[in-house]
Amino acid sequence: MTVQLTNASLHHRILSTVVDRGYAPTHTELGAWFERPVGEIIAALEALADYHGVVLHPDSMEIWVVHPFSLAPTAYIVTTDDGKWWGTCAWCSLGAVELLGGSATITTQLAWSDEQVTLRLDHGKLLDTDYVVHFPIPMTQAWDNVLYTCSMMLFFKDRVAVEQWCNRFGKDRGDVRPIQQIWEFSREWYGRHLDQDWQKWSTDEASEMFARHGLEGPIWNLESSADRF
Repeated sequence: MTVQLTNASLHHRILSTVVDRGYAPTHTELGAWFERPVGEIIAALEALADYHGVVLHPDSMEIWVVHPFSLAPTAYIVTTDDGKWWGTCAWCSLGAVELLGGSATITTQLAWSDEQVTLRLDHGKLLDTDYVVHFPIPMTQAWDNVLYTCSMMLFFKDRVAVEQWCNRFGKDRGDVRPIQQIWEFSREWYGRHLDQDWQKWSTDEASEMFARHGLEGPIWNLESSADRF
């Protein structure tokens, strides 16, 4: 039976493959799965990228990121008993743990430090809570250059370290949140990403979720819209 090629079905096939084996399917593999020529697969991938469902390499159209996973090395290694994956940022690496079953470690280096840390999560419980996450990019600008946005969402030891980092590199301080709060938020944000009927959160849905998790202020403010975030 031929599988209908939609944003949802394509996203599900890509993300489930990444979860199962650690890397994305090729254009040829997707073509065989959907019984479509590679040209149609590339066009569908471009449409999914426009929908903010994947990030593609600009020259090859290969899959670079399917949030919360990166298909190229990052500073976030998410490890379970079944394998290792790269998260795209602090927020996404927590979301990756949720999609991988809720038990994993995240190995990374704290920003403004040479200290490597391993954050442990066990059956949905975050065991290492003495860190913060910095969000310097307003959510209204997140998709202007989403890879840059992801690169700026970092784990820090504390708020003092955030201030030192911002001063050293000439960055405006954004919103600083306890890692526990972002873990709980990430679980809901990414919890449905493997659903076969997945859709991007709308801007209004995103705003409601931000508020529900206490994420308020200029960084999190979005204009009301039915558009997808």
